[in-house]
Amino acid sequence: MRILHIYKDYFPVVGGIENHVRLLAEAQAARGYTVTALVTSPNRHARVETINGVRVIFASRLLNLSSAPFSVELFQRAAELPSDITHLHAPYPVGESAQYLFGKTRALVLTYHSDIVRQKIMGALYTPLLHRVLARVNVIIATSPNYIETSRVLARWKKKCVVVPLGIPVPPTPPTPGRPRVENDGRLLFVGKLRYYKGVNYLLQALPQIPGAQLTIVGTGPMEQNWKALADALGVAARVQWLGALSDDALRAQYAACDVFVLPCSERSEAFGAVQLEAMAAQRPIVSCDVNTGVAWVNQHEATGLVTPPKNPQALAQALGRLLQDDALRHKLGAAGRERFAREFTDAAMVERVERVYANALAGEKSDV
Repeated sequence: MRILHIYKDYFPVVGGIENHVRLLAEAQAARGYTVTALVTSPNRHARVETINGVRVIFASRLLNLSSAPFSVELFQRAAELPSDITHLHAPYPVGESAQYLFGKTRALVLTYHSDIVRQKIMGALYTPLLHRVLARVNVIIATSPNYIETSRVLARWKKKCVVVPLGIPVPPTPPTPGRPRVENDGRLLFVGKLRYYKGVNYLLQALPQIPGAQLTIVGTGPMEQNWKALADALGVAARVQWLGALSDDALRAQYAACDVFVLPCSERSEAFGAVQLEAMAAQRPIVSCDVNTGVAWVNQHEATGLVTPPKNPQALAQALGRLLQDDALRHKLGAAGRERFAREFTDAAMVERVERVYANALAGEKSDV
């Protein structure tokens, strides 16, 4: 089977969708399929590489339109790459346009990762094209049932949608139970790009209400300096550790050291919260926010963690304080999260489900996976 993935970026660029596309493409290549990823180069220099069995075509990038890199070569390449399955990863208007106008494939699958939330003008221009593309695709993959129900775009195409949750590899070392907490000591962990919709500002505002709690922040991004200044202004800078980007081994050590993982997301741009899977795999309870997406489906309230309203520092503080004060509850929710991860969110489960989607699409069928 010839599989073509189309998206804007690929490794060494890292991010939620980029990581997913790479993981899926490499797993498919390992299963013996001929896999190509058509993406854009970070500059005007095109190149073709083979990365862990995946042929990656980095088309020359001409310019950026909002957050979407534009490449004339990407259109040309789409016309030159016949496939059995073309797998689009949306939103990426340039990629969808290239496939719609010039693509040659037996079956077309699209993973709908997120609505366009903040770029209002881009969203208005993109939506008519997107509906044309969705009319043509055989199957639409949504990463959670919640997103099918809450997306205005997917509401029109529910009959084409199937749910395939994101998945990650099982960690190489088994998880360890959380340590007993001592008075005035609690270790909180946030991991992610420091972007506006991650809501770290609300977490910082919650810290003064959780005496003794220490917060570790892993990641970099455009809000880093603003949020460091906010920590200073709130008088909690001494209790916040900013570690930047970490290696996989160092990141696993942070999960093992924390008591509670926090995803204080504040906007619908956080469509799934894949970082929660890492916390669940490490057997750590989660406090997250319900932004009407898949986040609160992944971390289930009172089952694998606690879910609070977004943009509410007091609610965050209450949930975090409750977990930090209750060893038994933390261990119970962490263990349940690990079980849910093993059942629903491993990379092996994801790859198997996507393979069934492909088979159904090639057969002209759409069925639950």
